Amino acid sequence: MMQHLLKTIERAGNRLPDPATLFAMGLLLVILISHLAFVFDWEVVERRPVEVAPGEVQWERTGEVHRPTSLATSDGIFWVLKNVRNHFINFPPLGIVLVGMLGIGVAERTGFISALLRLTLTRLPNHLLTPATIFLGILSTVASDAGYIVLPPLAALVYISFGRPPLAGIAAAFAGVSAGFNANLMITTLDPMLAELSQEGARIIDPEYSVSPVANWYFMIVSTFVLTLAGWWTSEKLVEPALRSNNGNSIDDSSTHEQPDKVTSSEAKGVFIALGATAVFFGILLSTILIPGAPLYGTIGEGLVAPGEDPDWQRWFVVVVPLLFFALFVPGVTYGIHQKVIRNDKDVAKLFTESISAMAPIIVLAFFAGQFIGCFAESGLGRMLAEFGGQSLGQAALPIWGLLVVFVFITGGFNLLIGSMSAKYAVFAPIFVPMFMMVGISPELTQAAYRIGDSTTNIITPLNPYLIIVLMFIQRYRANAGIGTLISLMLPYTIVFTIVWLIMFVIWIWIGIPLGPQGPVAYP
Repeated sequence: MMQHLLKTIERAGNRLPDPATLFAMGLLLVILISHLAFVFDWEVVERRPVEVAPGEVQWERTGEVHRPTSLATSDGIFWVLKNVRNHFINFPPLGIVLVGMLGIGVAERTGFISALLRLTLTRLPNHLLTPATIFLGILSTVASDAGYIVLPPLAALVYISFGRPPLAGIAAAFAGVSAGFNANLMITTLDPMLAELSQEGARIIDPEYSVSPVANWYFMIVSTFVLTLAGWWTSEKLVEPALRSNNGNSIDDSSTHEQPDKVTSSEAKGVFIALGATAVFFGILLSTILIPGAPLYGTIGEGLVAPGEDPDWQRWFVVVVPLLFFALFVPGVTYGIHQKVIRNDKDVAKLFTESISAMAPIIVLAFFAGQFIGCFAESGLGRMLAEFGGQSLGQAALPIWGLLVVFVFITGGFNLLIGSMSAKYAVFAPIFVPMFMMVGISPELTQAAYRIGDSTTNIITPLNPYLIIVLMFIQRYRANAGIGTLISLMLPYTIVFTIVWLIMFVIWIWIGIPLGPQGPVAYP
């Protein structure tokens, strides 16, 4: 039944135009809708809950009125044309992809990655491959968005070496990185940001309330293991069986793959020399992080902070993308020199050129996707829809667990329209945090609910900039793959992760244990 549904979704989705065309059509639709909303004077009045008596809440307007910005007027069209270059250049994953894939391209084309995988995979049991891939994907969020670029292509190679469908590896990695985005064993830079927004919302009701950056830590840790198990079951029982289907409509027509060649003594020696060079690189890197006065020591500081950054962020975290490039470039070049694949600087330049050539489809898609996302944000439609939905839920009479479950689905739904985690929560926190405090729900619990909804639909939302990147990885193994292929691959993870995570969440509420240090479930 599930395989039939996935194949139906794939067939329907792949009948859609090319992804670049879809984004171009989406851009035209945004321009049209923004103008219609402007002409018909659609507006959303901002309202916030105020306690007028014990147990009685009244929604009062703050004075702010949100209106759409038409992109079809003379000024609107000029703005669209004026920002074409900026939307392309500033497309969020473009720089990360180009820099990160340059390093991966060198390491892959010299044969280092293949040799390393063949050398190490014999030590990893086949049955642990999927949970290990998902688990690493979840943990990769510590390194910002680098997991999107590194793990899917590497997972595909690993799965091939085990004689398993490469698309299964890409799907498992993408599920861990993106659907498990808000789980982790460690505190990430997302936590202080969420805590700050939750705190601002809470102070509408309680001016002295503080939300700790570690308020959801226990919940995140448990979620990491629960999602790993859920993703493992989804991969083994739903996704991979569909990929191994032998009929002509299967997601991946190749059900068998050749086993990898054995590693020669020369390759093994080259791998160990390359790993030694990598160890030297990380030793130097560690010294630049730990030695006072070194380039990566301490925090950014007020003088060097860029838009969107916090001066208290650690310097090494901000430069994780170029560090990723060198972490792959150093062993790749070292291995290439040992194997005589690289003899001079021209060989290195050639490898760079080949890597960029392979990314041409990504660059084309980035152009159109950047225009769509930039214009949707400028139209103001996303903010207005979020405000309207928040007020509607706030005035509904539901039990506590029901409110939170609906909030999770609303967050997941709006994640299909507003991809940015911080942008959505900046809108939601002033609405939902004080509203839920009125019925005894702590800001920390509201924040945990938001994390669930924001994560599980990441892998199917067109506004996830990395969706098109993952599609390009898939097309390496299935040239005719389209959006339908990707959605049919990832939809089972969205459904299972949402159900399992919500069950865990409701049980957590019922038990009432803290969500983390200074992370109460209830607000007195």
